[in-house]
Amino acid sequence: MTAAKAFLDARDLLVRHRTDYDRAYKEFAWPALDEFNWALDYFDAIARDNHNPALWLVDDPSGEGLRLSYAQMSERSSRVANFLRGAGVGRGDRVLLMLPNRVELWDVMLAAMKLGAIGLPATTQLSADDVRDRVQIGGAKFAVVDSAELVKFDTLDVPLTRFSVGASRDGWIDLAAAYAASPDFTPDGVTRASDPMLLYFTSGTTSKPKLVEHTHQSYPVGHLSTMYWIGLQPGDIHWNISSPGWAKHAWSCFFAPWNAQACVFVFNFARFVPKDTLAALVRFNVTTLCAPPTVWRMLVQERLTDYPVKLREIVGAGEPLNPEIIERVKHAWGITIRDGYGQTETTCQIGNPPGQPVVAGSMGRPLPGYRIELLDADDQAVGEGEIALPLGDARPLGLMTGYANNAKATEQAMRNGFYRTSDVALRRDDGYYVYVGRADDVFKSSDYRLSPFELESVLIEHEAIGEAAVVPSADALRLSVPKAFVTVRQGYEAGPELARAVFAFSREKLAPYKRIRRLQFSELPKTISGKIRRVELRRREMERAAEPARLPDEYWEEDFPDLR
Repeated sequence: MTAAKAFLDARDLLVRHRTDYDRAYKEFAWPALDEFNWALDYFDAIARDNHNPALWLVDDPSGEGLRLSYAQMSERSSRVANFLRGAGVGRGDRVLLMLPNRVELWDVMLAAMKLGAIGLPATTQLSADDVRDRVQIGGAKFAVVDSAELVKFDTLDVPLTRFSVGASRDGWIDLAAAYAASPDFTPDGVTRASDPMLLYFTSGTTSKPKLVEHTHQSYPVGHLSTMYWIGLQPGDIHWNISSPGWAKHAWSCFFAPWNAQACVFVFNFARFVPKDTLAALVRFNVTTLCAPPTVWRMLVQERLTDYPVKLREIVGAGEPLNPEIIERVKHAWGITIRDGYGQTETTCQIGNPPGQPVVAGSMGRPLPGYRIELLDADDQAVGEGEIALPLGDARPLGLMTGYANNAKATEQAMRNGFYRTSDVALRRDDGYYVYVGRADDVFKSSDYRLSPFELESVLIEHEAIGEAAVVPSADALRLSVPKAFVTVRQGYEAGPELARAVFAFSREKLAPYKRIRRLQFSELPKTISGKIRRVELRRREMERAAEPARLPDEYWEEDFPDLR
């Protein structure tokens, strides 16, 4: 059996049992692959004479956008691969990609795979200093960059062959010339399934970003689990609201939908406007949607019933979803947002696949191909502990090979026969998992273990609160108490009246030992990818002096004695 056939058989089993979780989980096995190049052995094969849409990019909501078939994407990427090879890109070379959602991003990703080069995606939000770090840490020899971002490379004095996408510029090779290259591509040798293919930086929520290495099997084939979680089918129009440069973009703007032979849809917007997004869902007949919780929270502020969407499957990822959001969407559209869990280091590990009961507050059950363990600090199995994946024979194909250039970090994450995620979860009696928080974020108050995520989920149900982050604040009596840093939604004013209302809301919604005891109106520090850096807020609280007793815009529960 060829590697491509083994891959297709594994995929077809998941498609066939799309709504039969028990059977899919029991019967699925990762294909055993030796030589395998997803772009050549799978994509080019299924793209032959295939005029179904593969990629649909819309910049103007009143226009039709650019729609390209599988056959066209196959040809375009082969031309780009030949052009890049002519410019010196070879097997194992690291290529930095700093592109927005434009067709060349997909062309170059496919082309790099065909060449056996290693893609190093980077967000366009990086500063010049960030770019220098990415290039040096990532060991990039080539860079393919949107012309609007070229200035960030002006002070970079490392050997780097540079390709510009968009406007041409002296010192940069214009990628537009690639489309005149030959459409007939012949690889210079075989690709091992275990060869490195992608390097992604983590978002850096608790430490400096690390460089995650994925192979020609761990992401292309590993994302069969993601395809199953989303519930993708051939012919779907799938929209994943995600920025290029982060692993989630590869999850479902690339591998998961194309594994299912669906169409990747992107609606480009200069600024996110919920009404425009909802109108696009309707106008372009999007059938499956993945969006982060931040987007869902903005969408539900609109009257969803005004938008007759044709969505069949909707999912949320990036951070856990709040039950209140799920209920509001279900009430309006009759569809349940299904949560899922994974990391840059993996594909989707845990999720709620189609056709299965969704338990409020749970992120689902282990997906086909993944065995999940919960471990304590002594590597003992527990009912609430760190999410861990067994290595050895049970190692999931979707797991990274390790952190590139960082053996110490790899050894720490993959120790004693497990890959440890640094995320804590609780396993219910029915087999569903509930996210508790990052291992570094969970804290004790009066000997109770508290989950910041649980408290934040309650806080953002308050009509005035846009975002919230909870960290421990030192307390002489309780060791620490929950303190919330919150941003205020438009139309509301931070101050003592709102603080009192939030404390009252906390008392109404939370058990006494979980109540928010301190509150600060503040902007929240975030990573480039938009995730909240609780570690920075926690550090602020640890390092603050005893005086002054209150910081600007900070309130304590005892400031409002009438609440007692």
